[in-house]
Amino acid sequence: MYLVSSCLLGVNCRYDGKNNYNDRLFEYFKAAELMPVCPELIGGLSIPRKPCEITENQNGFKIYNINGKDMTDRFIRGAYKTLKIAEILNIKNTIFMERSPSCGVHKIYDGNFNNKLISGQGITTRILENNGIKVYSINELKNKLV
Repeated sequence: MYLVSSCLLGVNCRYDGKNNYNDRLFEYFKAAELMPVCPELIGGLSIPRKPCEITENQNGFKIYNINGKDMTDRFIRGAYKTLKIAEILNIKNTIFMERSPSCGVHKIYDGNFNNKLISGQGITTRILENNGIKVYSINELKNKLV
């Protein structure tokens, strides 16, 4: 069983109230091979919500919304609740959507709200991988899913 971003299964949980539906993943979900999660929702964020991005410096990171409000605690809370779900279900693999401050696997936005992508990971991806759970980007698996 894999954890998977809920938005990839058609749940309208993105910041803008939309989803990133993937029909091939949905077939795996129907076969009970995927456990949907949205770290941002279980961390206490709403739908819709203001876009958020990670900023990093030598002192660590913060996650701010586009209005400058610090949302870091909610993202961290969601990341650790997602980890707990994975541990309870003994899940060792995850499929996430790129670019998200929670789920980004290889790319996230640069923190300046200018649509510029940089190499980096979302906070949930970091926490899962630091705890031995492999996180794949949907982009990595598109050609591997039947």
